[in-house]
Amino acid sequence: MKTGRRKEQPAKSRNDKWYLRLYVAGQTPKAVTAFNNLKVICEEQLKGQYHIEVIDLLETPRLARDNQILAIPTLVRILPLPVRNIIGDLSNTERVLVGLDLVEHGALKLKEG
Repeated sequence: MKTGRRKEQPAKSRNDKWYLRLYVAGQTPKAVTAFNNLKVICEEQLKGQYHIEVIDLLETPRLARDNQILAIPTLVRILPLPVRNIIGDLSNTERVLVGLDLVEHGALKLKEG
């Protein structure tokens, strides 16, 4: 029996332009690391089909409240939908790929240990 629900494909296969927003608080080492890690992941996975906007909450603190940012750095995938958040310096590439839905959840063999 069909339920009328469509099986979701990984976002990467939708050929959408990606719009990512990285919330930071100044040029801290963690913020710089998060941006650099994100840039590498985007270049490897999205091949120029992305836009990264960096929001410095020291310059616009009201955006933290307005966008419900509770920790920094926080990466928000705005497009493609659905919106997804990842907190941290994005150094765990496998976690970022799964969090952004760039791979199917079972497609990665996570390292043990």
